[in-house]
Amino acid sequence: MRMELKPKPLTKEAFEKFGEVVSWENRDSKIINNGYAQKFYELCTMDANEKDGSSTLHIYIGKNREFPLHINMLEKHPYFSQTFMPRSKEPFLCVVALGEGKPDFSTIEAFVTNGDQGVHYNRGVWHFPLICLKDKEEFIVIDRTDKNQKQSKIVECIEYEIKEKEIFLIKE
Repeated sequence: MRMELKPKPLTKEAFEKFGEVVSWENRDSKIINNGYAQKFYELCTMDANEKDGSSTLHIYIGKNREFPLHINMLEKHPYFSQTFMPRSKEPFLCVVALGEGKPDFSTIEAFVTNGDQGVHYNRGVWHFPLICLKDKEEFIVIDRTDKNQKQSKIVECIEYEIKEKEIFLIKE
């Protein structure tokens, strides 16, 4: 069975069952540093403490994708959340779904950011890997590290190969 996904604009309300939209728009702030900076605080809350883990920051550099994009797998991080914040100020796409042991395809959705927005995936949300529209898009990514301690090891990523449907992401 073939399914086509068309991305819709990323909004707080549309994305809330999957995580949070990371944006300063319509958020509380305060003036700091003697008036030289405005701080928008608590834009998302990282969930990375399972088995003494902690949050860590990475930079990803993505490549553009060809469309229609075959969504042939989804992945999830069962023990931590993950945040993607664009540095390139370019829109990017995300495909997400709910589900426990496998993705629930009745919940699959695609979103397009406005270039300033980031996404924060809640722990256990199924998602397709980074979908860039241009080459060399840069992202700050925050997720979990176990600091290379054996007692802190967890299952970091579960991948699900999609065989029961043909899903294609259409870029409009």
